[in-house]
Amino acid sequence: MMAVTDLPLVASDRKTSGFRPLKVLHHFGKLIEDKEDTEQVFHIIEATKGRKSHAQAHAFIRSPEGQRMMSGGVDIPAMLDDHARWADCAAETVAAHYIAFMKREGLSAAGLVAESHKWAPPESLPQDQTQWYFDRLRDTHDLFHVLTGYGRDALGEASLLGFSYEQNHNKGILFIAYAGARQIKKVSGTKAPLFAAIKEGRALGLAAAKIAHQDIAALMREDIGEARKRLNIGKPEVYRQCLAILQGEGVAREQLTLGGAQAA
Repeated sequence: MMAVTDLPLVASDRKTSGFRPLKVLHHFGKLIEDKEDTEQVFHIIEATKGRKSHAQAHAFIRSPEGQRMMSGGVDIPAMLDDHARWADCAAETVAAHYIAFMKREGLSAAGLVAESHKWAPPESLPQDQTQWYFDRLRDTHDLFHVLTGYGRDALGEASLLGFSYEQNHNKGILFIAYAGARQIKKVSGTKAPLFAAIKEGRALGLAAAKIAHQDIAALMREDIGEARKRLNIGKPEVYRQCLAILQGEGVAREQLTLGGAQAA
């Protein structure tokens, strides 16, 4: 298998789709029909990767840090799923919080990779350095949850996608965020300021350093409070207020699961 560093920056068969609204609406409709159909999220993201997403990918790949990480050849999902590797980490490290989150939610980094491969087997994807970057965005998704404090309830996922949009600039992610908030309001009739929670997520994501650009192995060993401070990740106060309002209205968090939003 060819090393990533030997691949071209952009393969000849890579296409920049821009925003394809009809395709997005088609796949979002399927997601609403079956909230566990995570595959639809990846279709939406792929239908909306534009020039800005690619420009960010290429800038990072060409940077000294990007070159170093790409040359390192680290398999991020395998590293994150190797819980024994982090056994010596203190209780307040990112690693300890990450492992607790993944066990509590019944998740694995490899599981998210498998979901993405349902719609696009690895052999069908362009073989280039750009794909290495987009895979990195996917593989760090659950670290976004841990570092931001957004839960996996529907509003937490939607708000995190607002955060992720400002980190990654994929319009499909932003579409799912706002469409998800609209669906929550439709299902629950809540008076909680759901769209303000998405807006807050965007503001937090814009202010924060790029999480996917970090040395993940080093980040895992940081104290989580210090990591949030270094990365300038603020607290999702509006999101928490919305959860309190929903709870007061008698709406259970598990009633509002919008499958899918487990994507970068």
